[in-house]
Amino acid sequence: MAVQKARSRKNLEAGPVPADLKALFDPLRTPTWDLLEQARYIRRKNFGNRAHLCNILNAKSGACTEDCAFCSQSMHHRSSVSVYPLVTVKEALGAAREAESFGARCFSLVTSGRSLKGKRERQRLLKIIERIRARTELEVACSIGLETPDFLRDLRAAGLNTFHHNLETAASHYDMICTTHGYEERIQTVRAAKQAGFTLCSGGIFGMGESPSQRAEFALTLGRLGVDRIPVNFLNPLPGTPMEGRSRLKPLEALHIVAALRVALPEQEILVCGGREVTLRSLQPLLFNAGANGIMTGKYLTTPGQGVEADQRMLTDLELDFRPVGHADKRER
Repeated sequence: MAVQKARSRKNLEAGPVPADLKALFDPLRTPTWDLLEQARYIRRKNFGNRAHLCNILNAKSGACTEDCAFCSQSMHHRSSVSVYPLVTVKEALGAAREAESFGARCFSLVTSGRSLKGKRERQRLLKIIERIRARTELEVACSIGLETPDFLRDLRAAGLNTFHHNLETAASHYDMICTTHGYEERIQTVRAAKQAGFTLCSGGIFGMGESPSQRAEFALTLGRLGVDRIPVNFLNPLPGTPMEGRSRLKPLEALHIVAALRVALPEQEILVCGGREVTLRSLQPLLFNAGANGIMTGKYLTTPGQGVEADQRMLTDLELDFRPVGHADKRER
């Protein structure tokens, strides 16, 4: 992917990446199986036997003006995805109730595009959040792109618990991923969400050509921003995107990344999301030994997962407790 122009990073304040952090993410310097043992201990100590399930709704799909190289929803690419406007309140509430019925703790509304468009979309999203909070016990999250402090305050007033905004990768690698908006814009949104008082969910996608040192750089940035939850995605190269020819990570390399994040950021929740089934394959249950304490279940944005029942069976076989404390089924409300 051609880089159209360089982005300024002078305000990121990341500083140099410590040598020991670089070593942590490098399998040639830190043996993977030893790292998994350390990560497992930290997860058990800080999170016990509980696992967190989250679920998302592709609440507005396709026709995105941004050119993120991994994304099939970009209008710059040749991929074929469904295109539709923001879902109705009824549709969103139905999806939320379904998520609650299978044990999700958090339900996230995800929209394509740089940001929401106009007052009508924003008002509908606020109504959706209010209705879900009133009729379920779910935590509600949203991932709506770059937003202003004023609308973040409106989201907070509507009852939104968590704001999700991925940085996607390290600052030093970002220009190879996106050219239509800069890394600093993402940083500003994350900081504004943190300042507004949300639980902050921010992570990215691994396997997009970044080096182990850049993975360490990324972890350092997430730690300094004070994120609360880190969604970990593994690149699933999609047809029609600039990433379509890239090979997936090997299963042990993917587990190494999760374990290194757990050791580097011991108190943050780590949720393994898109690409986990096709990347980890038979080693997928080991992601909890690698330090993860949650997964995204159900459908992803444009690709299917392995299915809720299979995820529940995996967690049950691992004897992990994944039902939220005080969970109640409100499907009939």
